[in-house]
Amino acid sequence: MTPKRPPVGEYLLLGVLALLWGSSYLFIKIAVADIPPITLIAARVAGAALFLSAVLVLGRRRLPSGIRIWAMLGVQAIFNSIAAWTVLAWGQQYVGAGLASVLNSISPIFVFLFTALFSRHEALGGRKLAGAVIGLAGVVLIVGVDALSGLGTAVAGQLACLAGAMLYGAAAIYGRRFAALGPLETALGTMIWATAVLVPLAFVLEDPLALHPRPATIAATLVLAVFCTGTALLVYFRLIGTLGSLGVASQSYLRAGVGVVLGMVVLGEVPPLSVAFGLLAAVLGVGLINAPSAPKPAPAD
Repeated sequence: MTPKRPPVGEYLLLGVLALLWGSSYLFIKIAVADIPPITLIAARVAGAALFLSAVLVLGRRRLPSGIRIWAMLGVQAIFNSIAAWTVLAWGQQYVGAGLASVLNSISPIFVFLFTALFSRHEALGGRKLAGAVIGLAGVVLIVGVDALSGLGTAVAGQLACLAGAMLYGAAAIYGRRFAALGPLETALGTMIWATAVLVPLAFVLEDPLALHPRPATIAATLVLAVFCTGTALLVYFRLIGTLGSLGVASQSYLRAGVGVVLGMVVLGEVPPLSVAFGLLAAVLGVGLINAPSAPKPAPAD
C-alpha cells in the first residue's frame, strides 16, 4: 500500500514549529537577564502546563488515567524537556553559541541512526540521508564555519550539547507512541511531569521568590510559556503523527535560520552570502527529508 501523503498544511505547520522554537532563543536572552536558568525553565514549563490545562478544559477533554500511560509520559518529558534542556543549558556554559547551535541541530542524524539500527518504524533511504547531511551543512553555513574552530575543546560541554540533540532525537521516535492519546493530552502530560520536577529543583538550587523581574522579562517569559512551549508542543506532537519522527526532527535545521530571518525583518540586517546559501541548503535538506516517496507502479497483469 502506498503511504498516504500529508497535506500541504502539515509542511506549513513544520515551518510554524521552527519559527516558535527558533524565536525562543530571543525571548530566553531577554528573560535570563533577570531570571536564573533553572527558574526560567521551571516558569516556562509551569506556564505551558497552565495554558494547556485551560485549552483542555475549554475543549472539554480529559487527561488519561493509568500508571502505565503516565510512566510513558514521564519518559517523554525526560527526553523532550527535563533532561534535554538541562544538559543543553549546562553545555552552553562552556561552548560558544554558534557551535552549540550546530551541535543542537544534529537531532535528525540521531533519528536516522536510531531508526536504521533499532526501531525501523519508518522507511529510510538515500534521499532522506542526503537531506539530513545537506540540512546540517546548511546550519554550519548559517552559523558560520568559524564556529567549528572550537570543536574538540571543552569536550564535556560539547558532549552535553550532543546529548541534548540525542535526547531530542529519542523524543521524536518515542513520541509516536502517543498517537492514540492526542497532541493536547500528550503535551499537557509531559508539561505536568516537567513542572513537577523543575519547579522544586528551582527552589532547591535558586531563590525564585527573591527575584524582581522587569515587565519586559515577564512578557518574554509568558511568550516562552504560551507560544514557544505550549503551542509548539501541540504542533510537535501532531506532526510526529503526520510527518514522522525524522520529518518533525528536520525543523531543527530551519530553526537556525529563524534568527537570521528575524534580523532581516525586524532589524533590517543584510546577512552575508554564505548565510543565504546556508538557508537554501537547510530548506533543501528539509525538503528531501519530507518529500513523499513516489508511488510504486501497480504490478502488471
